[in-house]
Amino acid sequence: MDARHCLTGLLVAAIAGAATMSDAAAPEKSPAAKSAEIATRGQRGAKDITYGDWRKLCFKAGGAPTLCRTSITGTFPTGQLAVRVDLIEREGERVARLQLFVPVGMYVQHPAKLTVDQGSSWRLPFTWCLTNACIAADVAAPPMIKDMEAGKTLTLEVVDASLLTLTTSMPLGQFATIHRGAPAETLEQDVDE
Repeated sequence: MDARHCLTGLLVAAIAGAATMSDAAAPEKSPAAKSAEIATRGQRGAKDITYGDWRKLCFKAGGAPTLCRTSITGTFPTGQLAVRVDLIEREGERVARLQLFVPVGMYVQHPAKLTVDQGSSWRLPFTWCLTNACIAADVAAPPMIKDMEAGKTLTLEVVDASLLTLTTSMPLGQFATIHRGAPAETLEQDVDE
């Protein structure tokens, strides 16, 4: 048996032993222990948020399909963004995207939760954070859009870094009319080749 085969055998044995030892040192947590790690410590309402009206804005660049965004924005008295919800749809596609902007300082491992009129709710995972906002987004299922069009209130729940659930509600009264109607503005960009 040459030295290479002997060394290979020792390395395989060492790796197998290390894997066994690490498995023994770090047992898998039970589902109850995992959920306890993200259990919130309480709840509070997000106060002093003023919501604007729902607005539909479309973008048309060159020969690309039109992209429309139906949005509502809530701000604090200082003018800082508190929350923005965008329903983004591209012409000719059946799938829409729901996107949510909130200030930094949220516990991003816990997805944002949107509920229409204490009925159906959907979870949006946080996808990234910028210096002034964190973004949660996912595909907007057709039943969700239908519920938003028929609903009166959209309630948002997020968890902050102190593990407190923050709740705010935004009006849906105008959503269906704005969403189905013509855009308030269409921004066009011609692309010269």
